[in-house]
Amino acid sequence: MTDRALAVVRAGALTTVQDRGRPGHAHLGVPLSGALDAPAAALVNRLVGNPPGAAVLETTLTGCTLRPRCAVTVAVGGAPCPVTVDGRPVPWAAPVRVPAGAVLDVGAADSGVRSYVAVSGGVLVEPVLGSRSTDLLSGLGPPPLADGTVLPLGRPGGRHAHVDVAPQPAPPAELVLRVTRGPRADWFTPEAVRAFTSRAYRVSSASNRIGLRVDGPALERARPGELPSEGTVLGAVQVPPDGMPVVFLADHPTTGGYPVIGVVRTPDLPAAAQAVPGTPVHFMAVRRR
Repeated sequence: MTDRALAVVRAGALTTVQDRGRPGHAHLGVPLSGALDAPAAALVNRLVGNPPGAAVLETTLTGCTLRPRCAVTVAVGGAPCPVTVDGRPVPWAAPVRVPAGAVLDVGAADSGVRSYVAVSGGVLVEPVLGSRSTDLLSGLGPPPLADGTVLPLGRPGGRHAHVDVAPQPAPPAELVLRVTRGPRADWFTPEAVRAFTSRAYRVSSASNRIGLRVDGPALERARPGELPSEGTVLGAVQVPPDGMPVVFLADHPTTGGYPVIGVVRTPDLPAAAQAVPGTPVHFMAVRRR
């Protein structure tokens, strides 16, 4: 077995392999997938000298613990968290050299939800449809990590960055999501359409990689019944029968039968990936470009 590998000592609540996803397969029912906070994943890759599309680890709330079988350079970004090597604190959001056999602990998030761990050479699990990403909806890609999982690593291809700490956006204390009018906004009463962009919601603990769920005023429909399934896009705000909006994230289904009241602009979605349950959410109506 190659010594260029990474052993998972503690998998944490949910740690997955992610890269930039598998675009172009929606017609086959395959979601985009990929890192929910794509800018954070790209940054940690730059810090360790990886190309932008290298696969990283995406942790959820509780971090993970890893033991490389070879000396590697790592960087942890996204949700701020304590990072240690053999119990010694090391910088977050900066390249760190980890000796072979040392224990890298990525702690629980101090704020935000998802931290990203890049390792020099990238995680080299087998690609599926051109991506190494774990897709929780379709089951494509490697399964979520478990204690004892061993991940192969690629060969380093570049020099790591020379920075003390790379600045990153703080997780949102309040989430403002710009939305354009959706294709089925006319399925809702005028009062519901106004409430959607004027009333406050909060992030629900039921949120996941498939969708950001919110709690707040229920949106009343103007039409009874259900739609035939139709295509959905990243950022679509679908409203199921309970009236609570759901913002589709990277692992969202490619079709759906609930009406879409709006679509969140893509640049706002990384902040949604870092919004902890209870975070206030405001949908702000904007015109299409």
